[in-house]
Amino acid sequence: MSTGVTDKTQKTIGGIRRKFAPWNDPGAVPLIRYKNVTKRFGEFTAVDNLSLDIYEREFFALLGPSGCGKTTLMRMLAGFEEPTEGQITLAGQDLVGMPPYRRQTNMMFQSYALFPHMSVWDNIAFGLKQDGMEKAAVAARVEEMLKLVKLETFARRKPHQLSGGQRQRVALARSLAKRPKVLLLDEPLGALDKKLREATQFELMDIQMELGMTFLIVTHDQEEAMTVADRIAVMDHGRLVQVAPPAEVYEQPNCRYVADFVGDVNIIDAKIESVAPGAVRLRSDAADMSLMIAQDVEAKPGDQAWIAIRPEKVRVDLDPPVEQGVNCLSGTIWDIGYLGDLSIYHVELPNGARIKAAKPNLTRVVERPISWDDKVWVSWTPDAGVVLTR
Repeated sequence: MSTGVTDKTQKTIGGIRRKFAPWNDPGAVPLIRYKNVTKRFGEFTAVDNLSLDIYEREFFALLGPSGCGKTTLMRMLAGFEEPTEGQITLAGQDLVGMPPYRRQTNMMFQSYALFPHMSVWDNIAFGLKQDGMEKAAVAARVEEMLKLVKLETFARRKPHQLSGGQRQRVALARSLAKRPKVLLLDEPLGALDKKLREATQFELMDIQMELGMTFLIVTHDQEEAMTVADRIAVMDHGRLVQVAPPAEVYEQPNCRYVADFVGDVNIIDAKIESVAPGAVRLRSDAADMSLMIAQDVEAKPGDQAWIAIRPEKVRVDLDPPVEQGVNCLSGTIWDIGYLGDLSIYHVELPNGARIKAAKPNLTRVVERPISWDDKVWVSWTPDAGVVLTR
């Protein structure tokens, strides 16, 4: 049973998160600004003429596959790399040429990089002592950090006496102890198991909100980025492809690359038949009928397009749907994946193409379960899919 204090805190955080959107305020001044930044390693361009604004108190995620430039972008902010061209500013101060120790940033590495011969307490205190902080102030700050990450009873243990999750918390506390303007998180949860990683994601969000700090996280884990971030920058080959809040990136991808990279998706090749305000009619080889998507689009009849539809928005039934205005295709169950909370059905269409549908398992017993080789109907409403033109 939760306490009144916890409920009040949750409501407060929820209220802040719902209203927080400085990127929509024309008068808001970014805390971090990348302006036409390029980074080359020899002939290889890791970051290509990139501009990006990140705001104070924002939890921002750089998301993309290995080699897309996200870690290089973070390392340039930290001072471990210098841009070949362009400018990086933090709170209006130009960072180019400034050594890492003078920047108001701190970085938490995937390996944690804890000192094995030092206790938890001394690991957290190390940077504070290096800065010449008074002994009493160091002690107070370390105790504050231990309480923040819930490790008060582990203060005298060495790193090898801790679990992976506890070591991760020590590294986080050490990174936060110096109270940087920006905390940089480089794949911080990659070494944790799935359940611990999911729990730690929410702890990171709560700590970030409690401290009112700006967090910048680099990850290739889409679920992690979707969970923790206020906004996500999806990267590819050193460029920004889309920068938006998680729900927008998932529900309204701006191109096939984003739709395919973030989450699971069906992408159907199609040609545009007609365009009207708020509606697009398309023809696909996968269907013997026109498909309707409720969306405004800048295109004309005959243009190449793609329909992106998430599996959880596709219905799969043994009988054809009775609703009007539903996109509907017939097919045969080719494969089934049972995931506990839901089942994934791979449906083979008459032309050999396959489409995935996700169906929640709402009850333990199904009178007539859908099985392999069954003839089924897959369908989705006009507002469930997205038309992509690039």
